[in-house]
Amino acid sequence: MEKSLRFIAALTKKSRSVMDSAEGHFKKVLHNDPKDNASNDDKDSECSDSGFIPTYEYKESGSTSDSDEKDETSDRAEAAVAQMLKEEEDREKEAEDPDYSNAYSISTTEEVTQQESQTEGQDFRVLQHERDSQSPEIRKHPEFLKKLRLHVWASLSRAQYVSLLKDFVESEFFVIDGDSLLLMFLDEKTQYLNFFYQIECFLQDFTEKGAKYVIAFFKDAEQMYFPYPHFLFLRTVLIEHLRHNTSTTVHTEFSNCLSSKWEIFLKKSYPYFIIVSDVGLTSLQTDYLSILIVHSLSKKINIVLASGQEYDILRVYGYHVQSVYKHRLFFQKHEQDLRCACENLVRYKEPFICLYEHLKMSLKSIQKEVRETVCLLKQLWPEGSDVRRVVCVLACAVGLKIYSNMLENANTSMGAKTEQSARGRSNPLSLEEAADLCRMQCLTVTFLLHMPLSQRAQIRIMKSCWTKQVLPLIKMQQLCTHFALTQLSDTNDWKLDLTYLPDLNDDSLLVNLAHYYEVEYTEGLEFRKELGKEMENEYKCLWDTVTKLAVKYSFGDAFPIRKTSQLFLEQEQTLFRDYEEEIPNIGLISLKSDLVEDYAGDVLKDLPVLKSNDPAVTSLIKYKEFDELRHWHSGRPLTEEYERVQCNADAKSKAPEERRQIQKLQTFHHFYASTLEDSTSKLIVHQEDVSGNANAAVKKTQKKHKSKAETIAEENNRRLKAKEEKKEQEQWKALCIPTEKEIKANLTIGIKKLEKFLKTLKSKSVKFSVEMAGLSACLEVWKEHCREQGNKSKDLSKAVQVMRRIHILLEKYQDLLEKPHVKKLTKYLRLLGFENLACSLSGQTEESNHQNISNCAIKVGPARFQLQYMDYYLLREERNDPDPRVKHFIPDTWQRELLDAVDNNESAVIVAPTSSGKTYASYYCMEKVLKTSNEGVVVYVAPTKALVNQVVGTIYSRFTKKLPDGLVVCGVFTRDYRSDVMNSQILVTVPQCLEILMLSPHCQKWTKRIQYVIFDEVHCLGGEIGAEVWEHLLVTIRCPFLALSATVSNPEHLTEWLQSVKRYWQRVENTIEGSSTNSEKNFTRKCKVKSKIQEQKKSYRVRLVLYEERYNDLEKYVCSLKGSDFIIEHCHPCAALTVNHIESYGFPSDLSLSPRETIQLYDIMVKVWQEWPRAQELDPEEFVSFKNKVVIKKADARKYEQELKKELSKWIVLGQRQKVNELLEHLKPKPVDCSEQEKWKHFASFVDKLHEMDKLPAIFFIFKVDTVESAAKNVFLNLLKKQKSEQDPNTEREKQRLSDELRKVKKMLTKFNPQDTKKLNSSKMENMVLLSTTKQQLEKRLKRLTVIPSVCTYADPKAVDEDTLKKIFHRIRFERGCYLQQMMALRGIGYHHGSMAARERLVVEMLFRLGYIKVVTATSTLALGINMPCKSVVFAEDSVFLDALNYRQALSVLKHSLMSFRKERYAEILKIYFMFSLQFLIKEGYLDQEGNPIGFAGLVTHLYYYEPSNFVLVSFLVKGLFHKLCQPIKGSTVFSEDVLEKLVLILANLFGRKYLPACSMKYKRTFCQSKVFLEDLPEDFADAVNEYNTKVEGNFAHFLLTTAKLADMEQEYRLPLSKTDFTSKIWHGSELASYLMDNTKSVSAISPFACVSGVVDNDLFHGEIINKAVFRSLGINVTNCPLLYLNKYDNQGRRRPLNAYALDFYKHGSLIALTTDNWLNEGDAYYALKDFSLLLKSIGTSLSELCDDPNDNVLLAFQQLAKIYEEKLKCVT
Repeated sequence: MEKSLRFIAALTKKSRSVMDSAEGHFKKVLHNDPKDNASNDDKDSECSDSGFIPTYEYKESGSTSDSDEKDETSDRAEAAVAQMLKEEEDREKEAEDPDYSNAYSISTTEEVTQQESQTEGQDFRVLQHERDSQSPEIRKHPEFLKKLRLHVWASLSRAQYVSLLKDFVESEFFVIDGDSLLLMFLDEKTQYLNFFYQIECFLQDFTEKGAKYVIAFFKDAEQMYFPYPHFLFLRTVLIEHLRHNTSTTVHTEFSNCLSSKWEIFLKKSYPYFIIVSDVGLTSLQTDYLSILIVHSLSKKINIVLASGQEYDILRVYGYHVQSVYKHRLFFQKHEQDLRCACENLVRYKEPFICLYEHLKMSLKSIQKEVRETVCLLKQLWPEGSDVRRVVCVLACAVGLKIYSNMLENANTSMGAKTEQSARGRSNPLSLEEAADLCRMQCLTVTFLLHMPLSQRAQIRIMKSCWTKQVLPLIKMQQLCTHFALTQLSDTNDWKLDLTYLPDLNDDSLLVNLAHYYEVEYTEGLEFRKELGKEMENEYKCLWDTVTKLAVKYSFGDAFPIRKTSQLFLEQEQTLFRDYEEEIPNIGLISLKSDLVEDYAGDVLKDLPVLKSNDPAVTSLIKYKEFDELRHWHSGRPLTEEYERVQCNADAKSKAPEERRQIQKLQTFHHFYASTLEDSTSKLIVHQEDVSGNANAAVKKTQKKHKSKAETIAEENNRRLKAKEEKKEQEQWKALCIPTEKEIKANLTIGIKKLEKFLKTLKSKSVKFSVEMAGLSACLEVWKEHCREQGNKSKDLSKAVQVMRRIHILLEKYQDLLEKPHVKKLTKYLRLLGFENLACSLSGQTEESNHQNISNCAIKVGPARFQLQYMDYYLLREERNDPDPRVKHFIPDTWQRELLDAVDNNESAVIVAPTSSGKTYASYYCMEKVLKTSNEGVVVYVAPTKALVNQVVGTIYSRFTKKLPDGLVVCGVFTRDYRSDVMNSQILVTVPQCLEILMLSPHCQKWTKRIQYVIFDEVHCLGGEIGAEVWEHLLVTIRCPFLALSATVSNPEHLTEWLQSVKRYWQRVENTIEGSSTNSEKNFTRKCKVKSKIQEQKKSYRVRLVLYEERYNDLEKYVCSLKGSDFIIEHCHPCAALTVNHIESYGFPSDLSLSPRETIQLYDIMVKVWQEWPRAQELDPEEFVSFKNKVVIKKADARKYEQELKKELSKWIVLGQRQKVNELLEHLKPKPVDCSEQEKWKHFASFVDKLHEMDKLPAIFFIFKVDTVESAAKNVFLNLLKKQKSEQDPNTEREKQRLSDELRKVKKMLTKFNPQDTKKLNSSKMENMVLLSTTKQQLEKRLKRLTVIPSVCTYADPKAVDEDTLKKIFHRIRFERGCYLQQMMALRGIGYHHGSMAARERLVVEMLFRLGYIKVVTATSTLALGINMPCKSVVFAEDSVFLDALNYRQALSVLKHSLMSFRKERYAEILKIYFMFSLQFLIKEGYLDQEGNPIGFAGLVTHLYYYEPSNFVLVSFLVKGLFHKLCQPIKGSTVFSEDVLEKLVLILANLFGRKYLPACSMKYKRTFCQSKVFLEDLPEDFADAVNEYNTKVEGNFAHFLLTTAKLADMEQEYRLPLSKTDFTSKIWHGSELASYLMDNTKSVSAISPFACVSGVVDNDLFHGEIINKAVFRSLGINVTNCPLLYLNKYDNQGRRRPLNAYALDFYKHGSLIALTTDNWLNEGDAYYALKDFSLLLKSIGTSLSELCDDPNDNVLLAFQQLAKIYEEKLKCVT
């Protein structure tokens, strides 16, 4: 039985997220960037990692015995482990709670007012009454805030940059903090409408990717915006807009994150993460957000930082902070301080505004004025109106009234004193001047109501700013608008059109109008432009309403608009923007290529092409053509990429040493295979005649009369079967009594032996006899047990075995059951107390007398008993008719469909759960190709090297074939090694390596030989890394394929896509065939004999084969530590759901229940709703599929499960939400929280507990490489301690004495030469014999003493014999730490991770499969398809990477990879990117205008995985920068440490870039060993990168301008989420509007929403603005542009530093330092370093081929560096 045990405190949730619409171009908050070198003293240190065991020399011969060597090794290994564990504990302790006392702040969040040059001074303030700063509570406050900031900094700095929207979109949801969302896009320069556009783009990108989210605005946070009315007003409008115009759920009912309502919300909805900003407008708000972060993490809800997010068309990436125990501990410890801090941050008393320092008014009086004015407006406009009109008149009327009151109050109360103090401040505007400003605001709204967005986009861009006198009034109006909107949101009795909330004002339009009236209007009549009748009437209506609302105040008439001459705009600034850069001619460089025309011709035809004399064309670099086969410069042949991989052995080799190597390898493969397959027999495959083979089955069916030979053969077969049956009967006769005795002695062991014996039998009648005997024996055991127990509770597992045998007999041997047998079964059912089943079986009616109920009766109903106790023993639906193609089992219908697909040369997508038998089809496919010819090839594509080894082993165990010399059955090709790639019939490889072969010009002949490609674990198509390679392969192969997967959530979509690919190839091949001449056809007819593989019938069909039933149900448990004991609770799958989830999305399709869990669900449903109407109907004993059924099958249980799920969903519809909530609470386990440290400290006792529960063998998944090893060693040490505590203290002394004696005896024996025994006299001979005997006796006694007691080991000594163990351990004799591994394996413990040597991993896999090792700690390398059968799987820690690909191996959103399928727009976008790529390669000199590779195309192609860094590397080479740097020490070819260090610095800036969150630089801390933040590139290299970027940005902008006409303009004028339409209205024009437009302004590729913020085409030449500015419908993202940013900034304009891990490691060589200083986990660090090391090698290899001079300094420097780096990395593994 497979069961999954979770070792974490709460159910794992999966991960999803959010998108950012661009990089931080618009900077809102200023930060001081610290210097990159965070620590001045960088010390080199010795490696303190796990290389702790000295390597011993392995002695194959000599006088030392194995036991002596083992004994010595054991002592050393034990001492080493003990020492190592102590070191690791210290290290973990240090890592768990690092000391941040040496960290001090170097970056402070400055208030926005410092940035806003317009608001310097004190002309507008919002004040609160002072608090009592002397109270101890307040004095303690700053100290705690400092501690809080440090805690948050330490947590956020460890954030992992991951893909957020992975496999979780379907079932999880997250929360966006509304204020953080606002802060992401807040910017004074961004126009109002553009601000909403950016937010909608951001949210729409989520929605398009299927994300489920809600937005929460906390009430208390509103207080922090009062000093910034513009932002307060935006916040209020955003809430109302999202609420009324989108389907997004917005929560505003929570006061703050510590409120009880918020706690209840989190508990009910349990979001996977919350998106929060780590920085606010002020330090006050930053602290407030820090409290939200701390609170969320303490509630086991992860945090995703709002800053630093990036997205592309496929995914969203962001900084993800995992909630861990220390976060919960911090909150528990400081909860009171946090509440106090939160209260102090948001506690205000009676705020009031102050204008020009002396005009004051309380906010309450403003609110009161707004309320009264709204009531008055409702009377004036009873029919309602557009929100723009309403807000405009309210803001103007209330603003003017309040301003008038303020002026009056000031005049009466101040007098002469005020005049004196007013000298240093601005003079307030007069009431008439304020009225002028309001009239212009009304006019602006008139423009918004009538002028189309297309016209507004052309409005001239002005740089003028408001004067200091005007700004306070505008800010006060914004406050009024906030209160007005708040008031209006509570009004339901008035018809208000809120559609255009995002367009309430347009500041650039208002500035334009202000400039026109104060500068141009006064210059003469020719500048006085007409408004237009329509506009004039609208404006008059608005102003008249303002005057009516003013009641007692008079502010003048609508015209003239300006009644005063007061200047509202600063005069000294440049008024209009000038466009310095001239945009080059628009168009594409022409490219003559059929392929381009064929693929993108439909898009190209609409785009302009540059003339041949255009500067862009004439300036192209003319390189020599690059030959794919020869180097462009030296003319030497280039090697194939696959030839660079180390070749282990090749069958074509003639060298004796290599032949021996091949034999050794094959012997190992056979041995490894024996651990995979039950039978050791090999299938001998003979070559057969193809035509005969193809039609053999058909001819057989057509024959009616049997030939004489066939009749004789059949007779012989019958005779043989009878003989075999007789032999089996005799065998059973002999074993019958001993087996029955064994079952009675120990039921579990007895049944195992019985089932093992049954597997060896072929005769059905003998099997039937065995089953009947087994049933009788089981019944006797049950009877005996009942007699012993009497009235006490009974162990029903014994009754389960009785019922299980009854099930098997009734299902599998129905045809052999006769009346006496049925009678016996009926009797047994009655004995068990199942009267209704007995009657059902015998056909009688149920007897009414119940007095005969025996003592053996089960006190549970038969249906409940079968579901609850038989559970995983319930039988599946199986077929009884054998299939001649399958010998060892009867295939199910879906498996036959697979075989049919292979027989017909069809492709198939196979989706079936793990261990359901889907891989059988792939081996059937291999067999078919092997039988057909010697030339056909099958390629098996596995995702990991571990799976490659497993498949190769299986092939060796299944197939042998006599082949011509030089050919072999199986070849291997991975990144590490290759063997027989071109000369094997079955090639097992990984996707990247097959892609190399498919694209290689040398291998095209070989690719035509491929008959089938088998893709195992095809759900890797949805993975983050390497998904595109899988897609490339599926698209480029032309032969049939099999695509296997455990779970794909939308397989129909995948199959449709693959079918469309096959149809394409069908069309292509038909076209080729149609164009071939008759002579060619005749020629191929003649060649038929030579090439049999051509004769295969072609099929382009792609079948979908689905099978959803798991062979074994998985049960989940949650384990937690209470004191020193582990509590293991069953975790019902429904416990992971919430009521909201069931209501919104239903039950997830893959959430299945075991029969036992279904019963549990029913019982709790009855318990929580006692009046439940369907309780009786759905009672298991009454349920229609179970009633009176003797054999309940899995399919019946599944029907019951579906019915209960439907019913539960119906409860919510019926209004029983509370009941469902109660039910889910009942199902939830109640784990106890504990620290990581505590958990690992007791890990060994947890393994012990599993051992006691008989839950071993188990695999423990851990996500950190270092913990994988230390956990296994911890368990090992625990067993050693146990043994020492239990054994007699004298044993150790006795062992020592015997060892000494044995050593002496051996020494004496060495004096006798075995060859001279004949010359020895009798006494010496006797002496020698005596010594030999003594030696044997001493060895026996010593062996007895060194035997590990059974209680001190998990190993099963019966599973593997001693010789096999020796053979297995011999494989790793030269590996580092092999003795320790051996010692652990002997106690049944192993570990498995990617940084181990392949041989070490294989040893663990083999011993685990053989049942010897019972405990394996592993990383996820073991999750992908590896055959490691176990009882339990334990997830020992949580991780953002613990996603469905690891947990349920599922593929959620296939559109991530197949985005263009069935989406025409995406198909067009791909074509657009394709064209940009071509244009880029032509302009950079890698392709000529006919599509031929030229110049450095070779080097760039060899490093294509590292784009765009490969292009930058080439630019460094071309400029000679590397040659300038790489100067060796005089008189040698060795390079100084300085040169190599600089080289690493340059490469670390280019490759393997890992960005840290910007907040990591907030505090300066002296790190132990690392510098952490990567230094900038040397100046000359940085200049080269900037030059490259400028060129690429220019190319990209030029390309955007060229493709702009492909945009969907209808879509461009709609807001993306709310779909608010801004397309052209009926516009009668206006002379003034036309005058304000700038016709020289070029906005051909700019979104109209960005145009209103003053963005123009020229801005596209600055990459960071592109995502915010370019037409959205083009689907173009700047992340797809090959730019290499030297510095990246987040939304707040803070620099995101690069992690210096690669350089730091080169300096200190310590992997541990990277975890403590560089905020990486050890596993990630190791893999990143390994990649960096491989990169250095790759560059070195490429340069050696592309360089004429083998002594070139650059080449030598790279080779030296690669060697040093590899050596350093080897030291830590």
